[in-house]
Amino acid sequence: MSLLEIILIAIGLAMDCFAVSIASSICYGRYNWPKIVRMALFFGLFQGGMPLIGWACGISFAEFIDSIDHWLALGILGFLGGKMIYESFKDDEEEEMCDAKSPYGSLRMVTILAVATSIDALATGLIFVPFGNLMFSASGIIAVVSFLFIIVGCVLGVIFGKCFMFLVDAMGG
Repeated sequence: MSLLEIILIAIGLAMDCFAVSIASSICYGRYNWPKIVRMALFFGLFQGGMPLIGWACGISFAEFIDSIDHWLALGILGFLGGKMIYESFKDDEEEEMCDAKSPYGSLRMVTILAVATSIDALATGLIFVPFGNLMFSASGIIAVVSFLFIIVGCVLGVIFGKCFMFLVDAMGG
């Protein structure tokens, strides 16, 4: 497997992280660097770590996780998106200071989102079984690419949030 192929896999795995980072940071209203860096670190660690777990599990587990990974991710992300939409229609003071009260940058929410978006990375680790120790390099590349995509996604989310300040939670969901 070439370096280009590993980078393309890493970019593919980072796309859902990228989308979640935009949706999560859209209501910050400003660059909240502690939340952005924490999100990037968590997503990078989970995206880089999950392929290692998948690789370690081996081929016998591949058939099980491959058949349900997309449904598991859909369920978790669908629930979180639905919750975001529901909460966007609640009549409270969230619009006043969205970045201070936003649960989307909290440690709990970042962990849930990092796990939800890295389920496909777990299954991806299985394709590296025949390549031996290459998995360690690939895992590092996947982590770095995800980290960078989160930073860019959060920056774009803040910019988008400043431009369109209507129902940003519903749009994110």
